[in-house]
Amino acid sequence: MTEAEQSTPVPGIPCWVSLMTRDLRSAENFYGTVLGWTFRSGTLGEGFSVAHVDALPVAGIGRIAPGMPTVVSWTPYFAVPDVDNAAARVRERGGTIAVGPLRIGPGRGAMAADREGAAFGFWEGRTPPWSFGRDSAPASLELRTSHAFDSAIFYAEVFGWASEEPGGCEVGYAYRQDAVVVRQGGRTVATLRGGGDAASPDALLRPRWHVRFRVDDLGAVTEAARAAGGAVGPAVDSPADGSEAVIRDPDGGVFTVCAHPA
Repeated sequence: MTEAEQSTPVPGIPCWVSLMTRDLRSAENFYGTVLGWTFRSGTLGEGFSVAHVDALPVAGIGRIAPGMPTVVSWTPYFAVPDVDNAAARVRERGGTIAVGPLRIGPGRGAMAADREGAAFGFWEGRTPPWSFGRDSAPASLELRTSHAFDSAIFYAEVFGWASEEPGGCEVGYAYRQDAVVVRQGGRTVATLRGGGDAASPDALLRPRWHVRFRVDDLGAVTEAARAAGGAVGPAVDSPADGSEAVIRDPDGGVFTVCAHPA
């Protein structure tokens, strides 16, 4: 995707997802086999590539640099007008900054964790013009946390959710889903739900952001993941996305796949 095809996203909106991994080529092989992605070099150098479906960008995959305090994980990024101000807000509200702020290719970004340890990033600059649930973008983004309302306040104060700015993100409560829902332009862009356990020894149960990718055949994808060396949890029904399964790639990156609705 060229610079001309990129746009400046609405502040506060999830604008990208990225996997940081130890072996970039192995990750490309796994996700190419399991999800059918193809890869192109991005603007961030040889240690980073952009996954595509039907020539549209899906996500980024980057190699963890030696000495960087980063674990293998899928991380959502949120758009901000000023990365330094966002970093200060994170710290003021009890979160931590793991990496940055620093310049990364055409923009500036940082990686952080909220008060319960869920990792996320934020980005100042232009991005591919996609939105969750549209085209090749991930199907949805969900935070599993111990206290959904407390987390909603944290992120709202960091990213300006519910600020009543024209075109900004709105926050509400979905009773049927028992979740806090963030919308922009009438579309759900993030969901915050209870159920996380900050004290659990199981990383899958601790507070974290879940990234869901939609697939045509859930069974075929989970079998391909097992054959490629991944670990697959049992299929379950999600209130928002139908049948889904959690997959851990061979390097430890965790993501969710959900079936296209019938």
